[in-house]
Amino acid sequence: MIPDLRLAIHLQSLDQGIAELEREIAALPKHIAEIERQLDQHLRRLEADRSALSGNQKESKKLEGDVQVEEQKISKLRGQMVQAKTNEVYRAFQHEIEFCEKEIRKFEDRILDLMSESEALEKNVRGAEVSLKAEKKQVEREKTDTRDRTALDRKQLAEGQAERDRAVARMSPAAYAAYERIRSKRGGVAVAEVVEGLCTVCHMVLRPQFFQDVRRNEEILYCESCGRMLYYVPPAAAEEAAPGPSVLS
Repeated sequence: MIPDLRLAIHLQSLDQGIAELEREIAALPKHIAEIERQLDQHLRRLEADRSALSGNQKESKKLEGDVQVEEQKISKLRGQMVQAKTNEVYRAFQHEIEFCEKEIRKFEDRILDLMSESEALEKNVRGAEVSLKAEKKQVEREKTDTRDRTALDRKQLAEGQAERDRAVARMSPAAYAAYERIRSKRGGVAVAEVVEGLCTVCHMVLRPQFFQDVRRNEEILYCESCGRMLYYVPPAAAEEAAPGPSVLS
């Protein structure tokens, strides 16, 4: 296999590894931002439940005070009622007492509703506090792991780019220019292996004579369908044409 073709194969392997590292480096901060956003949502939900629970307790306390006020009114009215001189005055006191008792029942019903709501809110708050404690630890672990992973990715990226520069320096300018031109137009894939007379990227069958030319690997030939550089790996010499070791693997 001619050096330019071997280098093009190696260069494509490097470029694919570099692209994957760049995608991961770009994705990691987004992942951290997402888990922090979720944590913030859970914190806001907990604060909302705490606020609702506090409001519930304040309302219950106020209603208990309202019940006491109405009970004091009833006690006072009953004391006044025994001094009533006429049936009409007596019935007026009765009506006021009945109204106060009705208000007390209304307050007590609301207190019971609040107690039921309070139980659910307290359960939610307790559960959320436990979950958030674990979630905060998990977020911190993931942030640490992400920082470590990003540092490793950047190190591997720098090594990969340095190795790429060395590979490019060994290629002929014409071969490298062709490689870059095809790569930019073909989704980053400039080189394709031929297997059993077939381009493994565009899946087009090569003409028999053209296939025989490609099999020799003595020059850079291009797929007549997709335009990619073609190479052939003889079954008995697969290791010979395989890409060299890469720092990105």
